[in-house]
Amino acid sequence: MKPIQLLTVPLLLLVLAGCLPPSQSQLRMEMDLEEMKRRLAQVEQGNAEILQDGGGPSRQQIEALSRQQAELQSGLDTLRVEFQSIYGRLDDLARENQQRGDDFGLVREDLGMQVSALEERTMKLEQRLEQQQKAAVVQQPAEQVASASSTAKIASSADSAEQLYKQGLDKIRNQQQYAAGRQQLEGFIKQYPKHDLLVNAVYWIGEALYGEKEYERAILQFQDVIQRYPNHPKAASAMFKQAFSFKSLGDNRNALTTFQKVINTFPKSPEAENAKQQIEALSKG
Repeated sequence: MKPIQLLTVPLLLLVLAGCLPPSQSQLRMEMDLEEMKRRLAQVEQGNAEILQDGGGPSRQQIEALSRQQAELQSGLDTLRVEFQSIYGRLDDLARENQQRGDDFGLVREDLGMQVSALEERTMKLEQRLEQQQKAAVVQQPAEQVASASSTAKIASSADSAEQLYKQGLDKIRNQQQYAAGRQQLEGFIKQYPKHDLLVNAVYWIGEALYGEKEYERAILQFQDVIQRYPNHPKAASAMFKQAFSFKSLGDNRNALTTFQKVINTFPKSPEAENAKQQIEALSKG
């Protein structure tokens, strides 16, 4: 019995660990089962011959053969049970793999729908902003005219490009004068359209719009950074803050989708780690 156990136990471990394909393991188990049957038949035949031969082996020999037959029968029964257990385990694994495949398909389909909805939402925002800009040109308030004049004066002043950028940035980051800082950065972009700080200026205009609670306009501004400068360091920040803008609008679905895009597009960025925390917080909420 012990040699048979030493053979079947490693075989079972290999099957359960996935080291042998199911077809090989089943074949090996069937071969062991047939071998056990053959040996049991030999013992039974030997016992029958001994019983027919009155002057044959002694009582001790008969008892030894009987014990051997009992051990083989026990080993055969154990092997059958193990064989059925392995078949059951393989069926369970097949069902689990099928379930995982179905779940993955549902998640992928849902994510695709969320991305499509996000793109549609962005397109509508762009159309709305374009309409607002056309209306503003036709009916421009006196304050905006004065502001534009002031911006032109700033742009034509003797201040250097860096000073103009830093002044606008300081108003946004430190003074919370979002509208004034945004207008100054817009003047910077018009005067220095090829400056190295151009992308930063475009991004911080988005931050100013967010500070003004103009979340839909901020989403479009951040989208401008993402589309036109996808390899710039500010692209990850723009996508992350775009997700925050959706969240501020109460659109948690698109916020979650955009946070996940940050993780997928910029997996090694600090924004990706922050996005994971935001996803966890939104999921709990």
